[in-house]
Amino acid sequence: MSAQADPTMDELTDLVFLTAGRLRGGFNTAAAELGLPPAQALVLTNLSASAPMRDLAEWLSCEPSNVTGIVDGLERRGLVVRRPSPTDRRVKHVVLTEEGERRREELISRSRAQARALFAPIDADKRRLRDLLAAVLAGSPDPRKGHACDR
Repeated sequence: MSAQADPTMDELTDLVFLTAGRLRGGFNTAAAELGLPPAQALVLTNLSASAPMRDLAEWLSCEPSNVTGIVDGLERRGLVVRRPSPTDRRVKHVVLTEEGERRREELISRSRAQARALFAPIDADKRRLRDLLAAVLAGSPDPRKGHACDR
């Protein structure tokens, strides 16, 4: 059974994907300017507190072995360290270093600036767009099966 054609839905879908692509492109550009591959930048921006490696793998929808490689790269750059869990020494937590925190803040700042520029034409309506997108997301489960590790 095929879905009925809905030109408005098709256009909306295309616009959302294009917008997300521009946001991702801006993030990836900011990451590259700081010498980071996209997957390492994703970990860096989302690591606000100590986190077990398995949590990073789940968040990124990656195999744990891929996360090991990402964390290895961040560790070589001096941006994170691995520490044993206080409750289970077999579990390693990833922790930002001082330089990692600085680089994280710089990446977030650059990404936010690019997002502000992207949404500047609709400044007066950005809260409405936010509310509409939040309603869309609230009404559906998260089907993400993407592999951030491959980016």
